[in-house]
Amino acid sequence: MNPSLFIQLQKWVPQHGLSRLVGKFAASQKPFIKNKIIPWFVKRYQVDMSLAQETNPLAYASFNDFFTRALRADARPINADANTIVCPADGAISQLGKINDGRIFQAKGQDYSVLELLGGEQELANEFMEGDFATVYLSPKDYHRVHMPFAGKLRCMISVPGELFSVNTVTAENIPRLFSRNERVVAIFDTTIGPMAVVLVGAMIVAGIETVWDGQVAPFASREIAVSQYPYQNFSFKKGDEMGRFKLGSTAIVLFAKNKIRWFEKFQATTPTKMGEAFAEVVR
Repeated sequence: MNPSLFIQLQKWVPQHGLSRLVGKFAASQKPFIKNKIIPWFVKRYQVDMSLAQETNPLAYASFNDFFTRALRADARPINADANTIVCPADGAISQLGKINDGRIFQAKGQDYSVLELLGGEQELANEFMEGDFATVYLSPKDYHRVHMPFAGKLRCMISVPGELFSVNTVTAENIPRLFSRNERVVAIFDTTIGPMAVVLVGAMIVAGIETVWDGQVAPFASREIAVSQYPYQNFSFKKGDEMGRFKLGSTAIVLFAKNKIRWFEKFQATTPTKMGEAFAEVVR
């Protein structure tokens, strides 16, 4: 499809209505629905079911259960080095690098602000100024659970309503401030190397975003930004622990404070990633 037409179609369609409609089909447990959709999806996107705990596509109760399937215990080993940061998800690097003057690089000619990404919380945004970011794009065939890049304790979660553009390369290159416009869940963790943000970005037809501490948190009932505080609850996670998942895929963005981590040189835009592999090291 012509890129310009693709962008225009996303602006014309009722993004939230379409996504909620798809969500109803994805959640359906009726065999004549899920037993048609799941095999088609496996074939269309060449999903490797040998990595899943349940290898039979028809054994899943719904498309959502299939899409958020667990993997075998040995499928994604977590790098055990205490000084490494691991990739939070399967997929590919969209971009990574430094946060310059409070802005994050999106694609050629496009960037967006940390302040807007984090829901307009200026004090929070200040914690990541001149820090480091990585954006990981999850394609339809990928494993869609998101895991902790580094050990930390949950400080707060910010629910940010927004638009639901696709998050593929074409859209990233043509929609200004894409990741800070789309609906998203911002999780802030306190770690031994300072604050860490893991942002789960919604997209077109994404039927929901879940966290392990609150269950399904998106789509949001309210169109207002909401901050949930967790300072007195023991939501502590080890590196590699699951922290959330997408019901239909999207993007995860990780932020660290200034001079805390260093990305490994082999990771650049378009580099494939596997959850649990080391893609950065702690700066001591």
